[in-house]
Amino acid sequence: MNNFGRVVRLALRHRSTFVLSLVTALGVGLLWGANIGTVYPFVKVAFQNQSLAEWIDGENKQSLETIEQKTAEIKKLQKELRRALPEDQALIGNRIGLAKDRLKAEWNAIWWCDFVRPYADYLPQSPFATVALFVGFLLVGTVLKDFFLVANSIVVARLAQLAEFDLRKLFYRRTLRMDLATFDNEGTSDLMSRFTYDMDSLAAGLTALFGKLVREPLKAIVCMVGAAWICWRLLVLSMVVAPLAALLINWLAKMLKRSNRRAMEEMAQLYNRLEETFRGIKAVKAFTNERYERLRFHASSKQYFKKAMRIAGYDSLSHPITEVMGVLTICLALLAGAYLVLFQETHLLGIRMSDRPLSLALLLTFYGALAGTADPLRKLSEVFSRLQRAAAASDRIYSMLDRQPQIRDPENPKPLARHHRDLVFDQVEFAYHSGELVLKDINLTIHAGETIALVGPNGCGKSTLANLIPRFADPSSGEVRLDGIPLRDVRLRDLRSQIGLVSQETLLFDDTVLSNIRYGVPKASQEDVIRASKAAHAHSFIENHLPDGYQTIVGVSGSRLSGGQRQRIALARAILHDPAILILDEATSQVDLESEQLIQKVLETFIRDRTAVIVTHRLAVLTLADRIVVMETGRILDVGTHAELMGRCGLYRRLHEIQFSDLRQSA
Repeated sequence: MNNFGRVVRLALRHRSTFVLSLVTALGVGLLWGANIGTVYPFVKVAFQNQSLAEWIDGENKQSLETIEQKTAEIKKLQKELRRALPEDQALIGNRIGLAKDRLKAEWNAIWWCDFVRPYADYLPQSPFATVALFVGFLLVGTVLKDFFLVANSIVVARLAQLAEFDLRKLFYRRTLRMDLATFDNEGTSDLMSRFTYDMDSLAAGLTALFGKLVREPLKAIVCMVGAAWICWRLLVLSMVVAPLAALLINWLAKMLKRSNRRAMEEMAQLYNRLEETFRGIKAVKAFTNERYERLRFHASSKQYFKKAMRIAGYDSLSHPITEVMGVLTICLALLAGAYLVLFQETHLLGIRMSDRPLSLALLLTFYGALAGTADPLRKLSEVFSRLQRAAAASDRIYSMLDRQPQIRDPENPKPLARHHRDLVFDQVEFAYHSGELVLKDINLTIHAGETIALVGPNGCGKSTLANLIPRFADPSSGEVRLDGIPLRDVRLRDLRSQIGLVSQETLLFDDTVLSNIRYGVPKASQEDVIRASKAAHAHSFIENHLPDGYQTIVGVSGSRLSGGQRQRIALARAILHDPAILILDEATSQVDLESEQLIQKVLETFIRDRTAVIVTHRLAVLTLADRIVVMETGRILDVGTHAELMGRCGLYRRLHEIQFSDLRQSA
C-alpha cells in the first residue's frame, strides 16, 4: 500500500477540498447518530403519555427515592459489617461498595435532570406535541444529513479527480522523459493500459477512501459513542468478535490486491492484442486471418475473464464476512442486554456492566446505535475491493513512474554554441541490453557543413549510428563529440534544438497542416510557415489540393495524405526549425519517383552550409553526399566518394549494381 499512500499524499495537497470533505463527512456522521438517537425520546417519553418535562420530573423523583433506599441500605450494611464474622466481612464490604456506586450513579442522574429541566419548559407540554416535535427533528435531521451526503460525494469526487489529474500529468511528463528503447521494447499498449484502466481504478479507490472510508466510520463512531454513553461495558462485550473480523478482512485484502494486480496485467495484454491487430489490420485482411485473430483475442479475453472471476469470488466474501460479524455482535448484545433489563441487574457473570439497571428504552436505543454501527460497517465491505484494486494500480503506475531514463541531462551541463566545427565518433561501440554489439569500433569525423551518406545492407547499424547523434541512445563505450564537447556533457534540449530529423516513418500528428509544420517552432508566424512550405515544394499542394489548406486536419499519422505529401510537410517542418544538423533516415524510401525528385531538389538547397547525415540506399540521394560511409555488420568498411568507392569497395559496388538492376527492371 506504500505506493497508494503516495497517491493519497498527492491528493492531500488539495487541502481546502480535503478539509471540506472531512467537514461534510462529519456532518453526515453526527446527523446519522442524532437521527438514531430519537429512538429514546419516542419510547421513553412520548409513548408513556408524558411530556418531556413530566418525564424529567418523574426520573428525578425516582432517583431521589432510590437514593433514600440506598442510603438506608448502606447504613444497615455498615452495622452488619461491624458485627459480621471475618469470613463474611468481604462479602458485606462488596455489597456496600455496590450500593455506593449506585448512589453515585443516581446523583449523576439527578445532576443531568436538573441541567436539562429548565430547557424542557420551552418544549411542548403534551405527549402528542412532543411526538410531533421529535418527528420534525427527525425529518429536518434527515434532510440535513442528505444535504451533507450529496455535498460530500461531490467534494470527494473532486478530490479524487484532482489527484488523478495531477498523477496523470506527472506520469505523462515522466513517460515523455523515458528513452526511446523503453517505447520500442515495451510498446505503447501497456502504457495505454496504465493511463486508462489503472488510472480509473486509482480514482475509484481514492473516491472510496475519501468517501465511504471516511464517512462510514464516522457514522459508526458516532453510534458507538452513543452506545458507549448508554453502557460502554456492554459495548465492549459486543465487540469481542472484532479481532476475528479484522484477521479475516486482512486476509481478504491481500487476496484481492494480488488478484487485481494479475487482472491488470491481463488487461495490458488485452490492450496489446488490440493495438497489434488494429495496427496491422491491412495484413490481417490481406491474409484473411480474421479467424486467427479472433481466436487470439478470445484466448486473451478468457485469461482476463478468469482473473476477473477470481476477484469476484473474493469480493463476494467481503459482504458475508462483515454481515456475519455484525450479526454476532448484535446477538451478543441482545442476549446480554435482555438479561440485564429483564432481571434489572447491573452485573453479568460477576462483571459490572452498568452503574444503574438499564431501562427498556435505553436498551432499545443501544440496539439502535449498534444497528447504526453495523450499517456503515456493512457498506465498508464494498470498499475493500476498490482499495485493493487501487493499491495494485498504484504499484503498476509507480513502478514505471519511478524509473529513471538512462539518457538524461548531466548535473553540470556545458554550454553548447551552434554547431560550427565537427561531429566526431571516437572508438564508439553500442549494444542493446548488454547483448551482441551492433556498432563496433566506429571512428568517424564529420566536418561542419559536410554531407555524409550511410549505406550498407539491412541491419548493419546505419540507423543506430544516426540515433547516437541526438542521443536517442548512448554508446556502450567510446564517445561522440560535437565541436569538441562530449554529447553526455550537454543538455538534451540544447543538443536536440540544433538537430532536424526526417525519418522513413513520417512523424505527423492528428492536427492541422499548419500545426504540424510549426511543431518544432510553436511561435512561428504563418508567413514563416508558408516560406518553409514553399522551400519544401509543399505550398502548392497544400493550397490547391487540400480542402482547408493549412487548416486541413491530416489524420492519425498523416493518414489523409499521400507518402510524398507527408514527407514534404516533414521537410517543411525541418526547414522551419533551421537545424545546424540534419538527419535523413531513409526519408525517400516510401515515396514515388516524382516525390523523390521534388524532395531531392529541396535537399540540394537546404543542406548547404549544414551538416547532414543521410541514411539511404537510393542512388539519387547519394549524389548529394560529399562522402559515403559504407557499413557492414556494425563496422565502417570504407569511406570515400562515389567514384572512389566504385573503384575499391566490393560491397559498395554490389549494392550499386543491385540498385541499378532494380531501376532497370522497374523501368
